[in-house]
Amino acid sequence: MAKFAKKKSGDLPAVNTASLPDIVFMLLFFFMVATTMRETTLKINNNLPTANQIEKLDKKDLIMYVYAGKPSPRYQSTYGTEAKIQLNDKLADVNDIPGFIYEERATKREELLPLLTTALKVDGDTNMGLVSDIKQHLRDVDALKINYVTKNGNAVEANN
Repeated sequence: MAKFAKKKSGDLPAVNTASLPDIVFMLLFFFMVATTMRETTLKINNNLPTANQIEKLDKKDLIMYVYAGKPSPRYQSTYGTEAKIQLNDKLADVNDIPGFIYEERATKREELLPLLTTALKVDGDTNMGLVSDIKQHLRDVDALKINYVTKNGNAVEANN
């Protein structure tokens, strides 16, 4: 007949925390590798219009973004309330677009230059005159692949 030994005391053994720093560092490295930093900080209001027939572009590294819209309230004291253009992280004038395009082209390999696309992220309240000026300057520097960035949705319902 088996005998059962009675526990001597009810205390729990101490939890071994020796591997806890390894787990914390492993999580830290994972988030450092998996997280992407924001590429540009918007200085303008950018409420994109909606469209129902949109396509995603495959290679985002071949896209040059031109933002247009009114400066955000933080920058209105400096730049006013008229619609402005943002190229990368700075507010610019329409005449700065050719220099921006040449700088972006200089950073790409020569075989990728025909694939470069200019994406216009234009606020819905921006007037078409500014967009026409942007397109004219893009045409002057032979940047003819233009893409308009929109949100997915029904344009008719969004305007009502």
